[in-house]
Amino acid sequence: MLNNDQILSIINRFAIYGDFVSCKPVGNGHINNTYRSTFNQAGREVRYTHQRINKNVFKQPEQVMENIVSVTSFLRRQYQQMGLDDVSRRTLTVIPCKDGSMFYKDDDGNYWRTYLYVENVQTYEVLESEELAHRLGKAIGNFQNSLAGYDGKRLYDTIPRFHDMHMRYDQFDEALAKDVKNRAAGIKAELDFLAANRERGMVLSDGLASGKLREGITHNDTKVNNILFDDKTGAALCVIDLDTVMPGTVLFDTGDLIRTATNTAAEDEKDVSKVQFNFSVFKALISGYMEEAKGFLSPYEKSLLAESGRTITQIMAVRMITDYLNGDVYYKIDYPEHNIVRARTQIALIKSMDAQWDKIQQFIAGL
Repeated sequence: MLNNDQILSIINRFAIYGDFVSCKPVGNGHINNTYRSTFNQAGREVRYTHQRINKNVFKQPEQVMENIVSVTSFLRRQYQQMGLDDVSRRTLTVIPCKDGSMFYKDDDGNYWRTYLYVENVQTYEVLESEELAHRLGKAIGNFQNSLAGYDGKRLYDTIPRFHDMHMRYDQFDEALAKDVKNRAAGIKAELDFLAANRERGMVLSDGLASGKLREGITHNDTKVNNILFDDKTGAALCVIDLDTVMPGTVLFDTGDLIRTATNTAAEDEKDVSKVQFNFSVFKALISGYMEEAKGFLSPYEKSLLAESGRTITQIMAVRMITDYLNGDVYYKIDYPEHNIVRARTQIALIKSMDAQWDKIQQFIAGL
């Protein structure tokens, strides 16, 4: 972490005015280092969030920031045209540098950005209820609906082919062929599952390639802790963590939404008997989502809502097993079997979905 003088010298590069009061590090710092500052502006305290972008994760921070500015600027115009209040709380506000740039590059080559801090909100780390699942689904549906008419420059693919199942299976095939840690023999059941589900898992990638699925803007990390909720009304206000906004099918986001919200266990639960697909949460989640998404979602996209959850869960299993075969070079692990435990959890979730597939599809058809 930087000392006070170091972080203040960086903050001073941004177009923030008033008297500096304080600054402190916040968050756990797994991806980006984050600080929060307070300024006195004519007797009113205003807070800002400052982040050092992890250039090891995001290889081209300039493109990340250009995507974020494109999306937030469009959303701001949309909300203003709708006559909504609190626009600065409904989408992130990027504070430019004094020279007009949207980021500052320090002498060590680190990229920094600043946001206006969104006040009077609450966040959740876990999905506590079906009611919260409904609000989460509604938030993502609103985010997608608001961006459905995006007419700006096409966003950069900051992580190329992120959800391309063909590429993920190619990487898996290469890892299996090399088997550098001699682990394949001990995971035959998991390898058989990936082989049996290979073709089915291609539906979203093939749909985009063929044009059956429209390209839009996707968030790619639609967890509940990336939503800010008003601390008085409880309504979803703002979708945050926009580093991975990219072109893609909206079903990438519904898939991640379903995968992360409906699992009854932790993502690295060793006892897979605890892993179940929570149908009641799924219904609440998708009901909230469809309240906002029904106006732009095509019949074909709607038909693949449940399949999107299955597909994104499968792609995570493929990636985790690939990393396990490669010797755990991508995901951080706490013990040698961590990646295969994670993969088994994803596979168990798919199997639980499959066991309830008929009623899942009946629910989707009845929306």
